[in-house]
Amino acid sequence: MYKRILLAYDGSDAGQKALLDCGEVAHWSQSEVHLIAVMPSAMSFVGLEGGVYDVELEEREKKKYQGVLDDGLRRLSEAGWTARGEVLVGEAIEEITKYAKKIGADLIVVGHKHLESWAARWWRGSISGALIEHSPCSVLVVIVD
Repeated sequence: MYKRILLAYDGSDAGQKALLDCGEVAHWSQSEVHLIAVMPSAMSFVGLEGGVYDVELEEREKKKYQGVLDDGLRRLSEAGWTARGEVLVGEAIEEITKYAKKIGADLIVVGHKHLESWAARWWRGSISGALIEHSPCSVLVVIVD
């Protein structure tokens, strides 16, 4: 059924639930698991004319996201599953779909937490919803209340 599963992991409660569900699906289907953490670019725009690149900020953020990824890999390992992992830099939907194509993923797994107010839903947007529209394969959205 599924040969390669890609889990977009952010360390949140929803992400941790997706991590465990992903491991179970991988075990059941004898799949390879690829774990990614997507870090936004450290480019911050100052105005319409250009931006400023902060190397120190990028290094701090890279360490933070590597820590999140390492935590996910450790959790999978403790549960008895093997996975490969990588930190990617860029816009989440674009990086997840590009990586899914690169590895030939059959399934992408993401966590999702319902937001209480319409304003929070509007402001934050939905990575899982947008991913469904752009994904090259099936998407499993693990819901956490």
